[in-house]
Amino acid sequence: QVQLVESGGGLVQPGGSLRLSCAASGSIFSISAMGWFRQAPGKQRELVALITRGGYINYADSVKGRFTISRDDAKGTVSLQMNSLKPEDTAVYYCHVRRTSIDYWGQGTQVTVSS
Repeated sequence: QVQLVESGGGLVQPGGSLRLSCAASGSIFSISAMGWFRQAPGKQRELVALITRGGYINYADSVKGRFTISRDDAKGTVSLQMNSLKPEDTAVYYCHVRRTSIDYWGQGTQVTVSS
C-alpha cells in the first residue's frame, strides 16, 4: 500500500506561480511512475505531467514550457512547479503513483487561477 499526501494548492492570480508537492509513504520501493493529473468542473480527469523512475518525462501540451515536474526517490516525493498560470489551469490536482501495476491517488488539492 502507498499513501499520498498533497500540499501547495491555493488561489493565485493569472501569471502567478504555485508549487505542488506530494509525499508518498508506505511501500514506496518499486514505485515506477509518479505524476499529476487534474480535473476541472464538468471535465474528465487529465494527465498534467508524469515522470518515470528512469527519468522519462511527459507533459500535457497545454502546460509544456510552464510546468516542471520533479521527483526525489529517496524522500518519496514528487513536485510540480507551475509558472505563468492561466485561468484554464483551475482544477483539482491529484498526485498519482504507479507501483507494481497498481495506481494510487492522493485526495486532491484545489488550484484556482483568478484575478
